Amino acid sequence: MLHDDTSRAGEPLTPAPLTEADLNGPVTRHMRRDFARLRSDLTVAEALNSLRRDPPPGRIIYLYAVDADGRLEGVVPTRRLLLAPPEQRVADIMVPQVISLPDQSTVLDACSFFVQYRFLAFPVIDADRRVLGVVDIELYTDELVPLSDAGKIDNLFQLIGVHVAGMHRPSPLAAFRKRFPWLGCNLAGGLIAAFLCGAFEGTLRSVVALASFIPVVLNLAESVSSQSVSLTLHLMSGQRPTWRWLLQKARAELAVGLLLGVACGLVVGGVALVWLHDPRVALALLGGIGGGVALSAVLGLTLPILLRVLRLDPRVAAGPVALAGADVLTILLYLSLAYLLIG
Repeated sequence: MLHDDTSRAGEPLTPAPLTEADLNGPVTRHMRRDFARLRSDLTVAEALNSLRRDPPPGRIIYLYAVDADGRLEGVVPTRRLLLAPPEQRVADIMVPQVISLPDQSTVLDACSFFVQYRFLAFPVIDADRRVLGVVDIELYTDELVPLSDAGKIDNLFQLIGVHVAGMHRPSPLAAFRKRFPWLGCNLAGGLIAAFLCGAFEGTLRSVVALASFIPVVLNLAESVSSQSVSLTLHLMSGQRPTWRWLLQKARAELAVGLLLGVACGLVVGGVALVWLHDPRVALALLGGIGGGVALSAVLGLTLPILLRVLRLDPRVAAGPVALAGADVLTILLYLSLAYLLIG
């Protein structure tokens, strides 16, 4: 928790000690359930009357618009609510894009959200986007009233960021224990790729140039896989992925991966054709790179989501696992095509 050391204006905020167990605890333990909500199908006049009849017992930071089942639909700016015509619907004045915390989030996740987005509160939602509660800056300070000016709020966010950064810096041994097992995926992927090369030794011997292109084939697949992992981690911020969302993103990422793979495959295959005058090698490169990059893109998209479902840290695990999977899939596809085309 963060708090004011004194009530005098201008005094700096100082962080109270937070243990790693506190930061890794569920944020649902700290959320408020007495938040301000409005039905999105109400008119502005009806919404204001409902607030007057049943005012939220706690402070009002943001007004959240929900449907009849309590699913989050948007956030209503206070200025819009007060100035909009009485007959206008809440759904027409709300902002539909809302940064929210999944109910599986930890206090550390909430800390990162406060620093990254600099909002004073975030709704906590379940898998069906029903609002369970709100976690606000009160999680870190009981002095919201003195934080009325932007300077003090900026100071608070900076202190939260410094504190979170400090908690993210484990000892070298703890960092080794956390990261080395996932690097084992890269070791396993490299060994499997080596065994696959051995299995296709006859094909590689017949056309030695096939082996010369293995580094560029793998490098392209790994690069696209890393891009997909980074983009997915960013997309996952503020929402809990659903199967429908995953399928939509997977189809889009597959299309992007195919375009990237075919473009790169045409370039590398064209170079091989000019260099070796062997269309079979060029076709193997086109198919291996095109298919490998497309599969690697989808793999990079799905892995962070699966790791989140398994309650593992996708920021640490997704990269090594995705790279290992990209290596194995791409080398298998490339050498299989070469075997079918060359023998």
